[in-house]
Amino acid sequence: MSTTLIIESITRHIQLSAEEKEHFISLLQPKVYKRKQFILEEGEICKYSTFVTKGCLRGFTVDQNGFEHVLNFAPVGWWIADMYSLLTQKPGILNIEALEETEVLLLSKSRQEKLYLDIPQFERFFRIITENSLVSYQQRLIDNLSLTAEERYNNFCRRYPTLINTLPKKQIAAYIGVTPEFFSRMQHQMLKGKK
Repeated sequence: MSTTLIIESITRHIQLSAEEKEHFISLLQPKVYKRKQFILEEGEICKYSTFVTKGCLRGFTVDQNGFEHVLNFAPVGWWIADMYSLLTQKPGILNIEALEETEVLLLSKSRQEKLYLDIPQFERFFRIITENSLVSYQQRLIDNLSLTAEERYNNFCRRYPTLINTLPKKQIAAYIGVTPEFFSRMQHQMLKGKK
């Protein structure tokens, strides 16, 4: 499995020597997940930060009525984890599932901690990733509280332009917080409005 993408992602934020890159790569565990296979299920302890090299993952919860709520997607080049569980090492509330056959590179929490000691600038890299994630989640929360479904859909299109035509409509509906039926009607109205 190629590590080029993950190294490019990291070196956008920190500089690494060839030896440091090799050391980092040696800590990664490549894995392939089949479509609909869970990487993490609610109630499990998240032990890995996951980087997607091929395919797409989704992080979601299921409410007491059985409705799925998609928190985020992780297409190629993105990291994903149940941050609450990963950082506290308590049972998580997030499910992470492959939407198609997906290749990932896993970095365990223990190896990540070792990495901080071995190559201190990785603390900076993961701080930047965590800060970006926090900003994104805050904006998403505000959007869900204050924007219309159509505005949330437009934000989805800006955030995940590569997924607009590849994800099933029910996944997009679950992300923007509406039923698939409402989403279908909304799309129809949006198309009518553009004519």
